Amino acid sequence: MANRSMRIGVMGPADCDVETATAAEEVGRMIAQAGAVLICGGRGGAMEAASKGAAGAGGTVIGILPSANESEANPFVTIPIVTGMGHARNAINVLTSHAIIAISGGPGTLSEIALAAKTGTPVVGLRTWEANIGSAEIEIHAAVDPTDAVRLALDLGQSARRGFRPDAI
Repeated sequence: MANRSMRIGVMGPADCDVETATAAEEVGRMIAQAGAVLICGGRGGAMEAASKGAAGAGGTVIGILPSANESEANPFVTIPIVTGMGHARNAINVLTSHAIIAISGGPGTLSEIALAAKTGTPVVGLRTWEANIGSAEIEIHAAVDPTDAVRLALDLGQSARRGFRPDAI
């Protein structure tokens, strides 16, 4: 595994405000500058902003699409992966990533956070959910800004590459 690139997932809303888009674009740029591959849902909003940032910095962007239609990928995706799986593709987003950065987000982002917790994929949160459900607490490493988010994700992702990840969701 030594020759494989670090893979950082960026999860966020398909429709987002300017502040979220700006943060996502900066996160994407810094992921590419660090030599990591960006994993995302491949469509609009925060996903497109992060993709734009990574592509602009010469990075690789893998978009895991919910449909079987490659043309749904945003224009900055380098490698579109068509799944025909709808929201179930969130499991692929999470399991392909060494760490994820959740930026803002709605229920889809929350589902990815939960899947990450279930599979041992580290989660960094930037203006996103807090997760205390019953007696279970999902660890979300809070970031103060895009630079902090990427630094945390890269550090946590290095540990995850060497660590245990459960076989099943």
